[in-house]
Amino acid sequence: MATKKITFDPESGVPYGSNLTIYGGSNFNAYFEVVDTSNAAFNFTGWTASSQMVKSTGAGATTVADATFMIGFTSAYDGKFISSLTSAATTSLSEGRYMYNILVSSGTTTYNLANGNVLVYQGISSAPS
Repeated sequence: MATKKITFDPESGVPYGSNLTIYGGSNFNAYFEVVDTSNAAFNFTGWTASSQMVKSTGAGATTVADATFMIGFTSAYDGKFISSLTSAATTSLSEGRYMYNILVSSGTTTYNLANGNVLVYQGISSAPS
């Protein structure tokens, strides 16, 4: 998957929109590069991050996390991180549309860095017998 470049402005309070696609039964990796409003790498040294996805539901419905992404800073100083799920985690997802967000925290302050839709596809065919 190509690296998604995100412009992050903590003062704006607006997350970056980015859609993802997951194929059931395969490892999922999404690479992100975060820059500030002057296009310089955002320094995440000392920050933490988390991300979850939930099945898209109607208004007022109760949602429970369907998957929790593993977030790892590959280069915090350069604003680079990866969001991933194992093949076992993607196998257990039912096909459909989900929503996700990525939260980053510095000290006691948490920001919604990115959110969007996740389309999950499960296998549609098998090898011929």
